[in-house]
Amino acid sequence: MVAQHIFFYAIAAVMVGAALVVVTSRNVVRSALALIVVFAGVAAQFIILAAEFVAVTQVLVYIGAIMVLMLFGIMLTRARIGRDVDATNDHWWAGVLTALLLVAVMGYALVDAWGDDPLPADREITLDGSNTAAVSDSVFSQYLVPFEVVSVLLLAALVGAIVIARKDR
Repeated sequence: MVAQHIFFYAIAAVMVGAALVVVTSRNVVRSALALIVVFAGVAAQFIILAAEFVAVTQVLVYIGAIMVLMLFGIMLTRARIGRDVDATNDHWWAGVLTALLLVAVMGYALVDAWGDDPLPADREITLDGSNTAAVSDSVFSQYLVPFEVVSVLLLAALVGAIVIARKDR
């Protein structure tokens, strides 16, 4: 077994554990911090795949922006810091059933599409084929307007959290 495979499975196990904490924890802050671990695991998986640009983007956008926005929302809406008795997990089995159904559908679709196709031969990864410039040119030329719309949407969500959390209404 190659070291990349070992790291992949170790990181994937940590991600699955953290994802379970996200959906089963009764503490909102603990769920948000476990979501940061999941996002960091995704970035680590991209590094294993030699997609450093996507990994850095994952860290900047998801961990840096969205999680900060979520933590601001948690703090500004005065969510309970400790265990929340109202956050019930009585129907956890529905989430497990849905996850198993999605895995079955995805597995069937993958086998149906590429069932008998051979896997590509292992190839050596070189850093010469980096397409960071092509991705950045595409994001900041062709997709500039959607990129800016998302940033304005995140700003509006932060302002909305501040307005909701105000005492004087």
